[in-house]
Order: sequence, then structure tokens, then C-alpha cells
Amino acid sequence: MPVFAAIDIGANSVRLKIARQQGRKFRVLHEDREVTRLGSDVFESHRLAPEAIARTIKVLRRFHKETQRLHVDAVRVLATSPLREARNAAELVNWARLATGWRIETISGLEEGRLIHRGVLAHHRFHARQLLLVDLGGGSCEITLSRKGRIQHLFTLPLGAVRLTEAFLAHDPPRTAELKRLREVINGELDRLAPLRRAGPRFMVATSGTAAALAAATGARRGWVERDEVARLAKVLARQSARQRARWQGIGMRRCQIIVAGAAVFTALLERGNLSGFFYSPCGLRDGVLAEMAASQAGASTARQRLGHDREAAVLALARHYAVDLRHARRIQNWAFKLFDLLRRYHGLPAAYREWLGAAALLHEVGGYINSSGRWRHAHYIIANSEILGFRPEERQILALLSRCLGSYQPLPHDRALRPLGAAAQMLPRALVLLRLARGLEQSRRGAVTAIRIRRRPSSAALRLTLSAGRRGAALEQWALEKECGYFRAVFGRALTPAMAEQD
Repeated sequence: MPVFAAIDIGANSVRLKIARQQGRKFRVLHEDREVTRLGSDVFESHRLAPEAIARTIKVLRRFHKETQRLHVDAVRVLATSPLREARNAAELVNWARLATGWRIETISGLEEGRLIHRGVLAHHRFHARQLLLVDLGGGSCEITLSRKGRIQHLFTLPLGAVRLTEAFLAHDPPRTAELKRLREVINGELDRLAPLRRAGPRFMVATSGTAAALAAATGARRGWVERDEVARLAKVLARQSARQRARWQGIGMRRCQIIVAGAAVFTALLERGNLSGFFYSPCGLRDGVLAEMAASQAGASTARQRLGHDREAAVLALARHYAVDLRHARRIQNWAFKLFDLLRRYHGLPAAYREWLGAAALLHEVGGYINSSGRWRHAHYIIANSEILGFRPEERQILALLSRCLGSYQPLPHDRALRPLGAAAQMLPRALVLLRLARGLEQSRRGAVTAIRIRRRPSSAALRLTLSAGRRGAALEQWALEKECGYFRAVFGRALTPAMAEQD
């Protein structure tokens, strides 16, 4: 069975988890964690300190040796808030590539929340229908409202323990005025969570180092931490020096400097949500990454379905936000899937392109929300710069280009404009042809075409695309398809002839 490794580069520490997939579960082979304080001063200066970069690279080199020792099949390295905000993030990314060969993926706060949700639910079964998941890191706090295992709302707030400590707690112990400003900022950010107040979740799950420290310091049993215990501990810690706080079980020297801010955030969350406490889960981002990696393997159908659901929900949410005609878009999507399957032997596209085609079909008209003139350009900008959960940045770029090229621009495999996307871009024109044909099959926006058939002509490389239609016919669709035949020949090197099926 395959062995996977997930690495999380956060503001306070770098974490590694290596696990072997066994059916639908994992057996953990190795875990490691090192405090590097990569986020130190980043949220004020917006630059990674050279010494913090060097510490992080040293840790990554050690992790690299472990992955080799355990013969890891695949590694994903994710970075969160410090690299999202640092102007010199490329220095760490490039150095890490030279030192280990790994490519660091910097993910958004919302994607971080989605993966944490995935990791927690992969290891726990909760009786509560509605959950509030909270991951308080060094730079940000990801808050997820989940109902029956499905994400309803995702928020990322600038309430990381390192960020708040550096911004508001200049003295040790903190002064009263500093603590007051800290609480005001926390409450101000939590005011943004209107959907959570309306939903009224009654069960909270917390992950990350701060939650672990609070659970240990309060002597939590079976992971459950009472609200009153958190509030009492937060007051005590705020009056103590870092040296005194370090003596608490679970806090120690690694977390004593930032625990006051972290405890203040949890106290406010529990009070504002009228929650009786929280359940601490040791699962988190790395577990979500491992589950995601398992989804790419054969036999992980449940994991793949969950990923597909997350992606489809995000695409539909974006389409609705920009007032897309979903009935029309759905018909184009269905034709894109049909063409992908019928022409599989000719296009040779990876299976991932089928999903990308479907997403682009649903989103290609988002640019019309801004202005019908230049709508393809607007669609490209919206898709490329929107947060679409489950899609990596390079995947969003592919979706954006597919939508952009539905206008007059028709790229060929070696077009210079596609080079930044690498090898995947050379396949993009083939996928684009399918999407343009799918749009042509819905040209009149009324579902005129009821079925299609594709046959290769005898003793010829040419293909015949036969359309079946209702009583009103599909002359407009046939005309639209004929306009795409030249591009089809340029990309596939063979002719395509659209024709109407003979009526009985």
C-alpha cells in the first residue's frame, strides 16, 4: 500500500506526518514537529526573517531524510499564513526546492479550513448534526460550520496567536490596557460571523497547538474542555509571566509566549457562541492532506466523492453569486461530459480534464455579470482570482483559460500564452475544442439537441457528428458547430462534419 507524507509550514511550527494507506484508513508511521517561528514579525513587516527561513529549511531537510528512510511514495508540502503575507516568500520556496526538491504550495485560509474539516471528519464520527470547527494557528483562525459532514460556511479571520501577540501584547505579563484592546479586536472580528449566530451550532471541535495546550492545562478528560475552565485559565495566564506560564502542563516554553492571545480567542468564541465547551481533536491540516492524497488512489471512492462534492458546491456557489443561468450552464456541462467520453480515443486527455471541463462549463458566463462586452476577459479574471474550494491555483488558471478562450481567441498546443501553465497547457486546446462544441450544442439556450452520435467515416480520418432534435429542429446549433470545425481540424488534425439526423 502507498505511503504518503504531509508537511504543514505554519507561522509557529513546521509539522510532518507520514502514513501508510490501509484501505480507507491510515497507519501513522512517523510524526515530527519543530517550532521555527517563521511567522515572527511577518504580520508587521510582511517579510520572512532570514534566520527563520534558515531554521525552516533545516527542518525540511530533516523531514526529507525521513521521507527517504520510510520510502514515501508522494509528498505534499503546504504553507499557510506566513507565506500568504510575506513579500519575500519566494526566497523560502526556491531554497526549499533546491534543498529537497519539494514544491511548496501556499494555500488560502479558506482552503486551509476545508482541508482541516476533511482531516477531522476522516478520523471522527460526531453525533451532532451541526459542528463548529475552529483551527487557531499562528497567523489566522479558520472557522467552519459543518452540517451532516458538509461545509455550510467557511471563514478565515486574522486572529492567529502569533499575530495577536505581536500586535497587542508588548509586555510580560500583559498590561490591562493591552488585554482590553486585544479583546476588542477579537470581538470585532467575531462580529463578522453572522451565519454562525443564525445557525446556532451547539458542538465545537478545536484543533491546533493552542487547543491542545488548553486541553492539557485544564486537565480535560477524553478531549472535552469546559467553557468555564477555559475562561478561568485565560484570566490566570494573563496575570502570569512567560516563565510562569511555561510551567503549565501542555504549554511549556514553546507556547508560553503566545498562549494568552490564543486563550482569549477561545474564550470569546465560546462565550459569543453560547457553547458549553469544545472537543479537542489532534487531527488537522496534515490529516486532510493525507485524505486528499488518498482520494487520488484507486479504491478511495468515498474520499474522491467527498472531494468532488466540495468542488461542485464551491463552483455552484460562485456561479450563483454571479447570476449564471444554471439550467443553460448545466446543459453545456452535460454535453461537455458526453463529448469527453465519446471522443476519448481521439483527445487522450487525463481524467482530471473531465472535471475541469464541467467546472468551466458552469462558470464560463460569470463575466457577463460585470459587462457583456469583454465578458470572456472578465470571466478569466473572476475565476483566476476567486477562492474555489478544492481547486489548486494552477487548476483555477486552467478553468480561467478555458473560459477566456470561448471568445475569438483559439490557442494551439504550442501557443506562447499557454507556456506558464507547463505541460498541462499543451493539452488545454483539446479540452477547449470540446467545450466550444458543447456550447455550440446549446447555442439557442433551449435544449434543442436531444442526442448526439459520433462516427468515423469509412476509409477516412474524418468524423461525423450527428444531431437529433425535437420538432423545432436545431439549425442554430448545427450552424454553431460548423463554425468550430476549422479549430477542430487545427487541433486534432482531422475533419469534423456536423449533420442532422434524418427525421422519420
